[in-house]
Amino acid sequence: MPRMLVATAPRKAAIVEYQDRKIAANEVMVEVEFASPKHGSEVADFRSESPLIDEFYDQDWHLILPRSAGEKKGVEFGSWNLGNMWVGKIVVKGEDVKDYSIGERVCSYGGIRETHIINAIGNDRLLKVPTGVSWKSAVCYDPAQFAFSGIRDGNVRPGDYIAVIGLGAIGLMAVQLGKKIGARPVIGVDPIAIRREAALNSGADYVLDPGECDVGLEIKRLTGKLGADCIIETSGSAGALQSALRGLAYGGTVSYVAWAREFAGGINFGREAHYNYGRVVFSRAASEPSPDFPRWDRKRIEKTCWNLILDGSLSGDDIVDPVVNFEESPSAYCKYVDTNPELSIKLGVAF
Repeated sequence: MPRMLVATAPRKAAIVEYQDRKIAANEVMVEVEFASPKHGSEVADFRSESPLIDEFYDQDWHLILPRSAGEKKGVEFGSWNLGNMWVGKIVVKGEDVKDYSIGERVCSYGGIRETHIINAIGNDRLLKVPTGVSWKSAVCYDPAQFAFSGIRDGNVRPGDYIAVIGLGAIGLMAVQLGKKIGARPVIGVDPIAIRREAALNSGADYVLDPGECDVGLEIKRLTGKLGADCIIETSGSAGALQSALRGLAYGGTVSYVAWAREFAGGINFGREAHYNYGRVVFSRAASEPSPDFPRWDRKRIEKTCWNLILDGSLSGDDIVDPVVNFEESPSAYCKYVDTNPELSIKLGVAF
């Protein structure tokens, strides 16, 4: 029997067996080789901290009718899959599938499990992973999209001074994108040493530890007292947003990508927010219509980010760390994703 990683209760993970069904003519079965969870919104659900969601999206990411009261999302309704993206090889294909072959490596969305059955006809999210493309980069496809939207919504341009606060997978992808665009300097901010090191490897010109300095003041110093044209905030910390308001250039933009919890305090929209005369833009790749709709929609964002991964412009090689065996995944998920995030950047699981 194949197995998968699930949450059985808030902050509890386990491997359980499941039964694969027979594939349809339009589907393929994939044997998973590698997978990875999200460290942001997914862990909020894992901790049962996320607000209940009364709306949901169809497969094309268009908002449809509210759920009924009995269908609300939450761990209290039984075990649910953990994981965000996977890479594997096709082992079975339906008779109508023409564009994929047995043995071909592919990537898509889904939980951390040994097999996936997925539609293979007209599915833009079943992506071919060519030889030479790292699986670590492939599983960073989802965070790449939110980083990409954060950069676009922040209107980052060549020569801009930018800071990225929060150097998880999204933040590190934003560092890479900012550098590719030609922003100078690119400043990374995170209290976790391995994430600051990964930012330097990703092209950051400077990195700051918020536990060791006044981040807003240092951003001003590193930009000749001007401040950052754009600050991309991915951490969700109240202190991080306050530092962003403090380090922002006059008329600059805070591109707020973070999946934040409710702020109980620590935000002051007084003197610095007003004197810096900035704006806060809430950025989310999955929400439509986006600011540039209809020219830019979710599918165009997805296609662009995948092409950036394929041509090597975006890399997950310094982001997916550590990598554990599937058998270790329940304890590793609790340790690296939930209780000790300072020990990891983005957890990888090898089968």
